[in-house]
Amino acid sequence: MATKSQSADSSPNLKIIVESNPSSSRLSELGINSWPKWGCPPGKFILKFDASETCYLLKGKVKVYPKGSSSSSSDHEFVEFGAGDLVIIPKGLSCTWDILVAVDKYYKFDSPSS
Repeated sequence: MATKSQSADSSPNLKIIVESNPSSSRLSELGINSWPKWGCPPGKFILKFDASETCYLLKGKVKVYPKGSSSSSSDHEFVEFGAGDLVIIPKGLSCTWDILVAVDKYYKFDSPSS
């Protein structure tokens, strides 16, 4: 299992974590198949994450640019992930999703602690 952490953020604590091709036992342990499913055609979307999101991409390809960067910025200012990747997006991240290939994913938002 290969895990890579890519940082694309305006704050050092807001890192997107990409785990490439997690094992089926890891996906089963997380209960991925019971999570809601979401899909989206190619396009650009400005998002702010008010909760941490964990998602598993079934298909698609996405580049995420942190707030303050743009798609014309240097290659170090985005995180790219796609089909077969397990991705953790931190609470508080503001970013632009550039969906290059239509996405289908399972996702889950972490509940805020009470």
